[in-house]
Amino acid sequence: MDQPYADFRERRQATVWQRLNRVLYVLLVLAVWLVIVSLFVPPYKKLMQSRAEIDQLQQQVNEQQSLLARQTREVNLLKTDVTYLETIARDRLDLMKEGETIFRLESARAGKSRPTDSARK
Repeated sequence: MDQPYADFRERRQATVWQRLNRVLYVLLVLAVWLVIVSLFVPPYKKLMQSRAEIDQLQQQVNEQQSLLARQTREVNLLKTDVTYLETIARDRLDLMKEGETIFRLESARAGKSRPTDSARK
């Protein structure tokens, strides 16, 4: 009678060890996977930060190119277009021709920044 129970115990112990081996194998695979991920996450974050910085720098380059194009156009107009030169000089130096009347309009922001009499009371 003792023989069938011994066989059952051996099989039970074998399945317990097999289960523990499976659990250990899964934990080992999980640990290896975590190590691999931990090795690749910091360089990936740095890569993403570098790409964001590149995009920001490219935007600055585009803005500077646009500014350069505008200023180059203005320099060319100042060198070649007498009418443009005269207009700019008269505007910046507040000059006018004989018989000419100049009307200057202030922007709405400048009017709003001044306190009115009713606001002082």
